[in-house]
Order: sequence, then structure tokens, then C-alpha cells
Amino acid sequence: MPVRVRTAPPGERKLSWWEKLHFPAIFSGMAYTLGRMFKKRFTVQYPEESVAAALGPEFRGRPVLVVENGKERCVACGLCARVCPPFAIHMQAAETDDPKERYPAVFEINMLRCIYCGLCEEVCPEEAIVMSPEYDFVFRSREGAIYTKERLLVDKKDLEPRLKWLDSMRNPQFGKRFRFRVSNNIHAVKARGMVVEGDEAVS
Repeated sequence: MPVRVRTAPPGERKLSWWEKLHFPAIFSGMAYTLGRMFKKRFTVQYPEESVAAALGPEFRGRPVLVVENGKERCVACGLCARVCPPFAIHMQAAETDDPKERYPAVFEINMLRCIYCGLCEEVCPEEAIVMSPEYDFVFRSREGAIYTKERLLVDKKDLEPRLKWLDSMRNPQFGKRFRFRVSNNIHAVKARGMVVEGDEAVS
């Protein structure tokens, strides 16, 4: 069965004698260039100049593990390792006497594989892994690119801008239709921290 191809209407690609000289396109490009020459420059001379001040809390830098009250929030559920597209996260869970039941005995991220997509951050129920503002880091070997749990741990107060931004972006109706007591979820490290701070109910 023949396929009927829709052709362009007659005269669509026909240029005038002025357009055939290509002067309109040349003048348009030159006008744009001249207009930019006298405007304020926004180029940053990296690495001499740092861009950290220009990065907002929405910036996705190196993934890190949140430490709260001297202990990592992670409960070793494994969701981050399962959702990671390039399989950059490796973890092994271990049991503990703490009410949260488990913790990551081994937690490693291969930074050569990480694509900074933020999916691990989105699926984490404890907000235990977040994207930090750190962007400037190098490796001298493949082994050095594998960040162990000790290198990933970052205190919560250093990640406050990112955590507040995540709270503002996640589910704007959270807590508006149904109210619940945070103490009902006391097994979660995040919930226990909220109770200590006096935030008993979500409003």
C-alpha cells in the first residue's frame, strides 16, 4: 500500500532576492552580539571564583547521609539502592536494639556512576539521604570515588536549607485533610526528632 507523503505548499521555501543575500540573518546575529557586549557579564571564572553563593537549595550536588542526634537517619530499607538507575548505591543492613530496628552496616556510593538525578532522595521515607550543595570534588583513583558511610555522613544542621526546601516541595496538602500525631510513628528517626523539638502534631 503506497504511503501518501504530505508535501510543503508551493512557494513556502521560496526566498526573496533580499533573503537570498542572507543579509537579514547576518544583521540579526550582529545586532544580538552587539547588544550583549554592553550588558553585565554573568560568566564566572571557575575555579578561581566560587559559584557556591549562586546555588540555591534546589541544587543537586553530592548525595550524603543525614546525621541527627549523633546517629544516621537511615533505617536500611534499601529503597535508594533499588531505585538508583546506574546502580551506584550499595548497602547492607544490620539489626540493632534501637526501636528503629535496623541500620546500614555498609553504605557505599560509587560517585563515578552517580548521575545526581535525586531519585534516592525522593524515595527515602526518612529523608536520610539528600543531595548536598557540594559540587567541587575530585578523585585520584577509582577506589577513591567510592564513598563509604563514614565519608557520606553529614550533620543535619549543615543540610537545613535543602531539608526545608524538600518540605516545601513535597505534597502541599500533607496534613491539611488528615491530622495525626507524630508520636504514632515514633519508630522513625525523623519522627522522634520532631517529638523532641516539641512538634507533636502535623498541621
